[in-house]
Amino acid sequence: MITSPVLDVDGIVLRRDGATILDGVSLRIDVGQRWVILGPNGCGKTSLVRVMAMYDHPTAGTVEVLGERLGRTDVRELRRRIGYMSAAFGDQLRRDLIAHDVVRTARHAALEPWWHRYDVADDARADECLRDLGVGHLRDRRFGTLSSGEQQRVLLARTLMNDPAVILLDEPSARLDLGGREQLVATLAGLANDPAAPPFAMVTHHVDEIPPGVTHAALMGAGRIDVQGPIGDVLTAERLSRCFDTPLRLERRDDGRFTAWGH
Repeated sequence: MITSPVLDVDGIVLRRDGATILDGVSLRIDVGQRWVILGPNGCGKTSLVRVMAMYDHPTAGTVEVLGERLGRTDVRELRRRIGYMSAAFGDQLRRDLIAHDVVRTARHAALEPWWHRYDVADDARADECLRDLGVGHLRDRRFGTLSSGEQQRVLLARTLMNDPAVILLDEPSARLDLGGREQLVATLAGLANDPAAPPFAMVTHHVDEIPPGVTHAALMGAGRIDVQGPIGDVLTAERLSRCFDTPLRLERRDDGRFTAWGH
Protein backbone atom coordinates (compact mmCIF):
# COMPACT_ATOMS: atom_id res chain seq x y z
CA MET A 1 0.00 0.00 0.00
CA ILE A 2 1.35 3.42 -0.99
CA THR A 3 1.73 5.81 1.93
CA SER A 4 2.06 9.60 2.03
CA PRO A 5 3.91 11.60 1.04
CA VAL A 6 4.14 10.12 -2.45
CA LEU A 7 6.46 12.85 -3.72
CA ASP A 8 8.17 15.48 -1.59
CA VAL A 9 10.49 18.25 -2.79
CA ASP A 10 11.96 20.46 -0.11
CA GLY A 11 13.97 23.68 -0.42
CA ILE A 12 14.73 23.16 -4.11
CA VAL A 13 17.25 25.55 -5.63
CA LEU A 14 18.19 25.26 -9.30
CA ARG A 15 20.89 27.40 -10.87
CA ARG A 16 22.01 27.38 -14.50
CA ASP A 17 24.76 29.56 -16.00
CA GLY A 18 24.71 31.86 -13.01
CA ALA A 19 20.94 32.35 -13.09
CA THR A 20 18.65 31.15 -10.29
CA ILE A 21 15.70 29.34 -11.89
CA LEU A 22 14.18 27.87 -8.72
CA ASP A 23 14.70 29.48 -5.35
CA GLY A 24 13.70 27.47 -2.28
CA VAL A 25 10.69 25.62 -3.70
CA SER A 26 8.89 23.05 -1.53
CA LEU A 27 5.89 20.95 -2.55
CA ARG A 28 4.45 17.75 -1.12
CA ILE A 29 2.03 15.45 -2.97
CA ASP A 30 0.04 13.01 -0.86
CA VAL A 31 -2.12 10.02 -1.74
CA GLY A 32 -5.41 11.07 -3.33
CA GLN A 33 -4.29 14.58 -4.25
CA ARG A 34 -4.50 16.08 -7.74
CA TRP A 35 -2.45 19.27 -8.18
CA VAL A 36 -2.32 22.08 -10.72
CA ILE A 37 0.73 24.38 -10.90
CA LEU A 38 -0.05 27.74 -12.48
CA GLY A 39 2.16 30.69 -13.35
CA PRO A 40 3.35 32.97 -16.15
CA ASN A 41 5.96 32.04 -18.76
CA GLY A 42 9.47 31.81 -17.38
CA CYS A 43 8.50 31.44 -13.72
CA GLY A 44 10.10 27.98 -13.38
CA LYS A 45 7.12 25.61 -13.71
CA THR A 46 8.71 23.28 -16.26
CA SER A 47 12.02 23.30 -14.38
CA LEU A 48 10.22 22.32 -11.18
CA VAL A 49 8.43 19.41 -12.88
CA ARG A 50 11.70 18.19 -14.42
CA VAL A 51 13.30 18.21 -10.97
CA MET A 52 10.28 16.39 -9.53
CA ALA A 53 10.54 13.83 -12.35
CA MET A 54 14.29 13.48 -11.62
CA TYR A 55 15.39 14.53 -15.09
CA ASP A 56 17.18 17.59 -13.66
CA HIS A 57 19.20 17.52 -10.45
CA PRO A 58 18.72 20.50 -8.14
CA THR A 59 21.63 22.63 -6.99
CA ALA A 60 20.29 22.34 -3.44
CA GLY A 61 17.35 20.77 -1.67
CA THR A 62 15.91 17.25 -1.58
CA VAL A 63 13.63 15.17 -3.82
CA GLU A 64 11.96 12.06 -2.39
CA VAL A 65 9.61 9.52 -3.97
CA LEU A 66 7.96 7.11 -1.52
CA GLY A 67 10.67 7.96 0.98
CA GLU A 68 13.53 7.19 -1.44
CA ARG A 69 15.80 10.21 -1.84
CA LEU A 70 17.40 11.37 -5.09
CA GLY A 71 21.17 10.89 -4.77
CA ARG A 72 20.88 7.99 -2.33
CA THR A 73 19.27 5.38 -4.58
CA ASP A 74 19.22 4.28 -8.24
CA VAL A 75 17.63 7.17 -10.14
CA ARG A 76 16.58 4.79 -12.94
CA GLU A 77 14.45 2.81 -10.51
CA LEU A 78 12.95 5.94 -8.97
CA ARG A 79 12.02 7.33 -12.39
CA ARG A 80 10.00 4.20 -13.08
CA ARG A 81 7.76 5.14 -10.13
CA ILE A 82 6.95 8.46 -11.84
CA GLY A 83 4.73 8.80 -14.90
CA TYR A 84 6.13 11.84 -16.73
CA MET A 85 4.61 13.50 -19.78
CA SER A 86 5.71 16.60 -21.66
CA ALA A 87 5.53 17.90 -25.20
CA ALA A 88 9.33 17.99 -25.26
CA PHE A 89 9.45 14.29 -24.37
CA GLY A 90 7.12 13.47 -27.26
CA ASP A 91 9.55 15.21 -29.61
CA GLN A 92 12.26 12.73 -28.60
CA LEU A 93 10.27 9.73 -29.86
CA ARG A 94 10.92 8.27 -33.29
CA ARG A 95 7.93 9.20 -35.43
CA ASP A 96 7.51 5.76 -36.99
CA LEU A 97 7.19 3.96 -33.65
CA ILE A 98 3.75 2.43 -33.34
CA ALA A 99 1.58 3.60 -30.44
CA HIS A 100 1.93 0.22 -28.71
CA ASP A 101 5.73 0.63 -28.59
CA VAL A 102 5.48 4.22 -27.37
CA VAL A 103 3.61 2.93 -24.33
CA ARG A 104 5.50 -0.36 -23.90
CA THR A 105 8.94 1.26 -23.74
CA ALA A 106 7.92 3.08 -20.56
CA ARG A 107 8.47 -0.23 -18.75
CA HIS A 108 12.23 0.53 -18.82
CA ALA A 109 11.98 4.34 -19.22
CA ALA A 110 13.37 3.83 -22.74
CA LEU A 111 12.84 5.50 -26.11
CA GLU A 112 13.37 2.46 -28.35
CA PRO A 113 11.80 -1.02 -28.07
CA TRP A 114 15.01 -2.78 -29.13
CA TRP A 115 16.92 -1.52 -26.09
CA HIS A 116 15.21 -4.11 -23.84
CA ARG A 117 13.21 -7.34 -23.94
CA TYR A 118 9.48 -7.40 -23.28
CA ASP A 119 7.19 -10.26 -22.36
CA VAL A 120 3.53 -11.09 -22.92
CA ALA A 121 2.55 -9.32 -19.70
CA ASP A 122 4.26 -6.12 -20.90
CA ASP A 123 2.38 -6.27 -24.20
CA ALA A 124 -0.93 -6.82 -22.41
CA ARG A 125 -0.30 -3.93 -20.01
CA ALA A 126 0.53 -1.55 -22.87
CA ASP A 127 -2.69 -2.50 -24.65
CA GLU A 128 -4.66 -2.03 -21.42
CA CYS A 129 -3.25 1.48 -20.94
CA LEU A 130 -4.13 2.44 -24.52
CA ARG A 131 -7.69 1.17 -24.04
CA ASP A 132 -8.04 3.00 -20.72
CA LEU A 133 -7.22 6.29 -22.48
CA GLY A 134 -9.63 5.57 -25.33
CA VAL A 135 -6.96 5.00 -27.99
CA GLY A 136 -6.78 1.22 -28.08
CA HIS A 137 -7.82 1.29 -31.74
CA LEU A 138 -4.62 3.24 -32.51
CA ARG A 139 -2.36 0.43 -31.25
CA ASP A 140 -0.62 -0.23 -34.55
CA ARG A 141 -0.66 3.32 -35.91
CA ARG A 142 2.66 5.12 -36.27
CA PHE A 143 3.05 7.87 -33.71
CA GLY A 144 3.92 10.49 -36.31
CA THR A 145 0.65 9.90 -38.21
CA LEU A 146 -1.55 10.59 -35.19
CA SER A 147 -3.26 13.90 -34.56
CA SER A 148 -1.86 16.08 -31.77
CA GLY A 149 -4.74 15.09 -29.51
CA GLU A 150 -4.23 11.40 -30.22
CA GLN A 151 -0.50 11.73 -29.55
CA GLN A 152 -1.16 13.35 -26.19
CA ARG A 153 -3.52 10.56 -25.15
CA VAL A 154 -0.96 7.93 -26.21
CA LEU A 155 1.67 9.75 -24.14
CA LEU A 156 -0.74 9.86 -21.20
CA ALA A 157 -1.28 6.10 -21.61
CA ARG A 158 2.49 5.73 -21.44
CA THR A 159 2.55 7.39 -18.01
CA LEU A 160 0.33 4.59 -16.66
CA MET A 161 2.47 1.69 -17.94
CA ASN A 162 4.39 1.09 -14.71
CA ASP A 163 1.48 1.65 -12.31
CA PRO A 164 3.27 4.82 -11.15
CA ALA A 165 3.12 6.26 -7.66
CA VAL A 166 2.58 9.73 -9.13
CA ILE A 167 2.01 11.30 -12.57
CA LEU A 168 3.62 14.60 -13.61
CA LEU A 169 2.21 16.44 -16.63
CA ASP A 170 4.00 19.43 -18.14
CA GLU A 171 1.51 21.46 -20.19
CA PRO A 172 -0.36 18.41 -21.49
CA SER A 173 -2.67 20.58 -23.63
CA ALA A 174 0.19 22.31 -25.46
CA ARG A 175 -0.17 22.25 -29.27
CA LEU A 176 -3.74 20.97 -29.13
CA ASP A 177 -6.63 22.58 -30.93
CA LEU A 178 -9.85 23.30 -29.07
CA GLY A 179 -11.33 19.87 -29.73
CA GLY A 180 -8.17 18.04 -28.74
CA ARG A 181 -7.83 20.12 -25.59
CA GLU A 182 -11.39 19.40 -24.49
CA GLN A 183 -10.92 15.67 -25.09
CA LEU A 184 -7.75 15.72 -23.00
CA VAL A 185 -9.38 17.71 -20.19
CA ALA A 186 -12.19 15.14 -20.12
CA THR A 187 -9.61 12.33 -19.97
CA LEU A 188 -7.75 14.04 -17.11
CA ALA A 189 -11.05 14.60 -15.30
CA GLY A 190 -11.61 10.86 -15.49
CA LEU A 191 -8.23 10.27 -13.85
CA ALA A 192 -8.81 12.99 -11.25
CA ASN A 193 -12.11 11.44 -10.19
CA ASP A 194 -10.90 7.84 -10.17
CA PRO A 195 -10.05 6.84 -6.57
CA ALA A 196 -7.79 4.06 -7.90
CA ALA A 197 -5.73 6.43 -10.07
CA PRO A 198 -2.40 7.73 -8.79
CA PRO A 199 -2.05 11.34 -7.61
CA PHE A 200 -0.90 13.79 -10.25
CA ALA A 201 0.44 17.29 -10.72
CA MET A 202 -0.05 19.21 -13.96
CA VAL A 203 1.48 22.46 -15.18
CA THR A 204 -0.57 24.92 -17.21
CA HIS A 205 -0.89 28.63 -17.99
CA HIS A 206 -4.66 28.53 -18.37
CA VAL A 207 -7.32 27.94 -15.71
CA ASP A 208 -9.77 26.64 -18.32
CA GLU A 209 -7.47 23.63 -18.78
CA ILE A 210 -7.86 22.54 -15.14
CA PRO A 211 -9.96 19.36 -15.13
CA PRO A 212 -12.78 18.92 -12.62
CA GLY A 213 -11.54 16.85 -9.71
CA VAL A 214 -8.27 18.70 -9.13
CA THR A 215 -7.92 19.13 -5.36
CA HIS A 216 -4.90 21.41 -4.86
CA ALA A 217 -3.20 24.34 -6.57
CA ALA A 218 0.13 26.16 -6.45
CA LEU A 219 0.77 29.61 -7.93
CA MET A 220 4.35 30.32 -9.03
CA GLY A 221 6.25 33.48 -9.78
CA ALA A 222 9.94 34.20 -10.39
CA GLY A 223 11.20 30.79 -9.33
CA ARG A 224 9.13 30.54 -6.15
CA ILE A 225 5.78 29.12 -5.10
CA ASP A 226 3.88 32.11 -3.78
CA VAL A 227 0.89 30.20 -2.43
CA GLN A 228 -0.26 26.57 -2.33
CA GLY A 229 -3.04 24.52 -0.79
CA PRO A 230 -6.61 23.36 -1.48
CA ILE A 231 -7.71 24.71 -4.85
CA GLY A 232 -10.75 26.53 -3.45
CA ASP A 233 -8.53 28.52 -1.10
CA VAL A 234 -5.71 29.22 -3.54
CA LEU A 235 -7.48 29.95 -6.81
CA THR A 236 -9.10 33.34 -6.29
CA ALA A 237 -9.37 36.30 -8.63
CA GLU A 238 -7.13 38.38 -6.37
CA ARG A 239 -4.35 35.81 -6.19
CA LEU A 240 -4.58 34.95 -9.89
CA SER A 241 -4.37 38.65 -10.79
CA ARG A 242 -1.26 39.03 -8.65
CA CYS A 243 0.29 35.89 -10.12
CA PHE A 244 -0.15 37.02 -13.74
CA ASP A 245 0.28 40.75 -12.97
CA THR A 246 -2.98 41.73 -14.63
CA PRO A 247 -6.50 42.40 -13.29
CA LEU A 248 -8.53 39.21 -13.74
CA ARG A 249 -11.96 37.94 -12.93
CA LEU A 250 -12.46 34.27 -12.11
CA GLU A 251 -15.51 32.05 -12.31
CA ARG A 252 -15.93 28.43 -11.22
CA ARG A 253 -18.80 26.95 -13.18
CA ASP A 254 -21.28 24.36 -11.99
CA ASP A 255 -19.41 21.64 -13.89
CA GLY A 256 -16.23 22.35 -11.90
CA ARG A 257 -14.37 24.10 -14.74
CA PHE A 258 -12.73 27.53 -14.29
CA THR A 259 -12.84 30.58 -16.54
CA ALA A 260 -10.71 33.73 -16.17
CA TRP A 261 -10.84 37.00 -18.09
CA GLY A 262 -9.42 40.51 -17.85
CA HIS A 263 -11.32 43.56 -16.67
